Amino acid sequence: MPELAVPAPATPVERVPRPRADAVRNRERILLAAREMFVEFGAHAPLDEIARRAGVGNATLYRHFPDREYLVQRVVLFVMDRVTAHAEESLAATGDKGGAGGDAFEALCRFTHAAADERIGALCPMLAGDFDREDPELLSAREALETSVEALMAAGQRAGLVRTDVAVGDLMVALSQLSRPLPGIACLEIDRFAHRHLQLLLDGLRAPARSELPGSPATLEDLRQKTM
Repeated sequence: MPELAVPAPATPVERVPRPRADAVRNRERILLAAREMFVEFGAHAPLDEIARRAGVGNATLYRHFPDREYLVQRVVLFVMDRVTAHAEESLAATGDKGGAGGDAFEALCRFTHAAADERIGALCPMLAGDFDREDPELLSAREALETSVEALMAAGQRAGLVRTDVAVGDLMVALSQLSRPLPGIACLEIDRFAHRHLQLLLDGLRAPARSELPGSPATLEDLRQKTM
């Protein structure tokens, strides 16, 4: 009688430990603090001040982000992902992901104000010469952001609510400028003016246009060629 083959013992599945809740909270607090500091002081903001604002020790910061380069990259991705989510939610609120339903101009307004609250000016380190703009994760996040904002702008233009002589680059440049304090200014509480001035910008994007804009629209490709 042939012997029965004894099955080999199953290889145990290696379980990746889930991060503790306090570690997840600390990581997000560091990202939020770094986002604010990068907006105020640029990518070379003191790391110990970032840790202080986050309410953690320097050792905790370095445990999550071993060097400045990695922290800057993660902040950029953090902001990109959050702004993309706002763009997708705003587009969905038009009632038509292809873009012509609902009030597409109001959706664009909601997105713009939400992007300002996410401190989109923290993406400015991407323009620095030592920033790795070819990182695959960054390229994927940037494509998702650009696609969602372009769809939102196109929705408003197809609905006849957003002037057609502007492009996504115009919106993104103005948004970054209006939501980021100018270096060296002594104007405290400047944030309280940001949404007021953003609404003035948005009213200028509304169709029908009241004036003719000089030059040509700034596309995302223009921004890549000139800044990246």
